[in-house]
Parts: sequence; C-alpha cells; structure tokens
Amino acid sequence: MSLSRTPFHSFSAAVTLVAGVALASAMAMAQTPPAPPPQGVPENAVTRVSEHVYAIVGNPNIAIVIGDRATLVVDTGLGARSGAIVVREVDKLTRNPKLFLTTTHFHPEHATGEQAFPAHTILIRPTVQQQEMDRRGAEFIDMFRGNSARNKELLQDVKLRTPDIVFDREMRLDLGGIHARLSWFGPAHTQGDETIFVEEDSVLIPGDIVQNKVVPNLFNEDATAKGWLNVLDKLEPLRPRFVVPDHGPLGDGSLIGKERAFILDLQGRAAELKRQGTPVEDAGRLLITEFKAKYPDWTGVDGGIPRGVRRVYAESQ
Repeated sequence: MSLSRTPFHSFSAAVTLVAGVALASAMAMAQTPPAPPPQGVPENAVTRVSEHVYAIVGNPNIAIVIGDRATLVVDTGLGARSGAIVVREVDKLTRNPKLFLTTTHFHPEHATGEQAFPAHTILIRPTVQQQEMDRRGAEFIDMFRGNSARNKELLQDVKLRTPDIVFDREMRLDLGGIHARLSWFGPAHTQGDETIFVEEDSVLIPGDIVQNKVVPNLFNEDATAKGWLNVLDKLEPLRPRFVVPDHGPLGDGSLIGKERAFILDLQGRAAELKRQGTPVEDAGRLLITEFKAKYPDWTGVDGGIPRGVRRVYAESQ
C-alpha cells in the first residue's frame, strides 16, 4: 500500500549532511554552478520533505501532498511520459481514492503531463492561469518542441484537459488531516502563477517564484520584477519551514529572502544603468559579468540576466 517511509528526523539529518558535503564540494570547485538537468521526471527519485509532503526531484520538481482521504499533486512534468511517471510514484505512496492535480503555471514542463493522470483526477487551476493556457498554451508547446529532440519526443500528441475547478484568488483543500492553501497573488513569472502552502507541515510549493540559486526568469512581457516582489511580499509572512521550488534543490524559508535580495539587486543595478543612458543590450552584458562575480553559484545567469534587464528597462519607462 505504501513505501517504507524514512523517519522525518533522519531525513532532516541526512539533508544537513548532504548540504554540508555539497557546500564543501562547491567551494572546492570555485563555486561553479551546476549545469541544469534535462527536462523530465526521473523514476524512483522521491524524497520525503515533511510528514505529509514528498517531492520527485527532477526538472521540474513535482510535489505530492498526502492526507488521510485525498492526495494533491503539484505539476506534471513535460508530456504524457513524465505524467505517467508521476502517477506511478503516487501509487507507490498512497491508494487514496481521491486525487487532486494543480499546476503552478501554464508552461509545458509543468502542465503537459496531465493527460496521463486517471480520469477521476480533479484538476484545479486559478482562473487567470487557465485563461493564459487557453491563450498561449499551444504557442509555448510548439516553442518547447523546437528546443530539443528530447522535448519534441516528450511533447508528442499532447492533449490538454479542461479544469474541473477554477478559482479566482484562493482555494483551501482538505485532504484529511492536512490542508493545502492554493493561491493566486498576481503576475510574476507568468500572469497565472499559483503557490501552494501546506499548512500543518509549513511547506511552501511556490512554482518558479521562489527557487534555490536559480536566476529569476523574467521571460517576456507577462513577467515583471515589480510583480515578482509583490508576490514575495505575500509569501514572506507564511514563514515556511520547507520550500519545494519548481527548479533547483529543495530548501527552507530563507529562500524567499534570497530571491528578494537578488531581484532587488538586479532591479537596482538595471535602473541605475538606464539612468546613465546605457543601452539595454550593453547593460545586459555588463550585468552578466557583474552577477557572475557576485553570485557565482547561481544558475541561469547568461540568459536570465539580460531578460531581467530588459524587463526592468521596460517597467521603468
């Protein structure tokens, strides 16, 4: 019926030990940031986060919240094959009769595995996110297909589902002894970003809004530094013990402050360069060099910094 579960205090000790080893290793390698893993959800990669929350650690990470009566899965992976892996891992953990699925945002690696979930799965999304999916979902699926042969294979024959439930700003799920608060606080990485807070376990599942040493991806005109900071303002009072980001290593509540500090730094430096009359492309190149020196163990600098600079320049017009 379920996996043999490691006691949580043992897991915490193991995380502490692994974190220490990882830090020492990073320092020995001059803090060179690791290459991001390929898109996909790995088999047999479940980690216990807290008493009721598990994570499949991959790209993206998938969160699983298990109550006495129902289970909530957050995100699906890229395409039906990834979604099927998620379903198999859930089946190893629980046989709860009720299964909920929600997605942190509409990008393909977070939503296109939904067709692999059982027909009785209850799909929930914020209204704004579903509108964004209807408007731009096909465009982003085509874009992701063109990124690599692997993506093209994983995104074959994608069939998107219509949500069973949409909500405007907040919805609270009772899973049986554990409650998950689903929230839309406004646009940040996308227009429809959703965050999930598991109340009793104090676990935050923030999508791309809070990550672990990954440069915030202000991808296009739908993303703003101001909006991102506004959402962080809403998340900070939650004071989560644990954070399960969509990308990068798992972490704790301190990731919110680190995300804020990075965005404020980028926002301030880009605004300063704009006031000095520096062209946006030149500013992007300057800040790549500067931020690699200031944040040597963060990933995504080469692409993320120029995109962020462009958004700050546009916001400050």
